Amino acid sequence: MNFRPLLTRKAGFIFLLLSFSTLYSGLQDYSLPEAEKVLKAIEKMESKQSRGERSQLKKIVITEKELNSYIAYRIETEKEEVMKELRLKLFKRNKIEGKVLIDLKGQKIPEFIRPQMTLFFGGKLEVKEGKARINIKDLFLEDQRVKPTVLDVILNISSKINKTEVSSMNDWYELPYGIKDIKTNRHKAAFYY
Repeated sequence: MNFRPLLTRKAGFIFLLLSFSTLYSGLQDYSLPEAEKVLKAIEKMESKQSRGERSQLKKIVITEKELNSYIAYRIETEKEEVMKELRLKLFKRNKIEGKVLIDLKGQKIPEFIRPQMTLFFGGKLEVKEGKARINIKDLFLEDQRVKPTVLDVILNISSKINKTEVSSMNDWYELPYGIKDIKTNRHKAAFYY
């Protein structure tokens, strides 16, 4: 499998996905077996696509814990330079909340940007015509409410560090190959392929 950095336009947006500080306690729930369940689900979807199967939509349900373990696995194995942690909470009707730990230490950044930031967000995952985005409703830097444009500044800096195309939180991102739709429920997500 060919994976790219998670905070870039070309990344599998699904993980760019985005109850706050007490819900997230680092990576203590990280589990390699849970991450491997997601890897197997991806292989299953890719296998179906490579065989050219065109039957009715099928779905794979991934738990919140499996998804977060997979995200942690990707961050660790890809040695992500900017995003050091991403944790998601899944709710009904594609509502999500998340925590992102950004580490820009040692990078050339504007003076008004902190070198290390923990952002908490809440919003809705929107899916349309093979693309998706997170419509951010609430964004906090530590315990201070900030405008969603802060994320665009961080994405811009990340794009420069990773030498990738600049993107915005308002952009629609291609879903990973084969994924047609995503529906979240409390503590789980269904991926339709």
